[in-house]
Amino acid sequence: MSPWILSAALLGATGVVLGAFGAHGLAARVEPSSLESWRTAVQYHLIHVLLLLALGLYAQQSGRSIALPAGLLCAGIVLFSGSIYALVLGGPRWLGPVTPLGGLALILGWLALLPLARD
Repeated sequence: MSPWILSAALLGATGVVLGAFGAHGLAARVEPSSLESWRTAVQYHLIHVLLLLALGLYAQQSGRSIALPAGLLCAGIVLFSGSIYALVLGGPRWLGPVTPLGGLALILGWLALLPLARD
């Protein structure tokens, strides 16, 4: 099995679980602004998992390496969404600066797709 497809499967399942937890377990426990932050984290999490899955499937078919964009996407999901999840759940405030680093990793992951556009 492709490690990137495996990563997409595990991160995808985690994203759905966290989305359901936010909708059903957090709604009555956190402020509306925190719940909105949670939803944003889930949205970015799942969107980037779909890209990771597409990259894994592309790599299987083409034989091309996707290590850089896929690695950046995984790091971005964990750092961006993970830090938001932790902050909403009462994690330490020092996690706040981690969120933009995760966002930067996601942006770089998208930009790392550019070399794949070559024939």
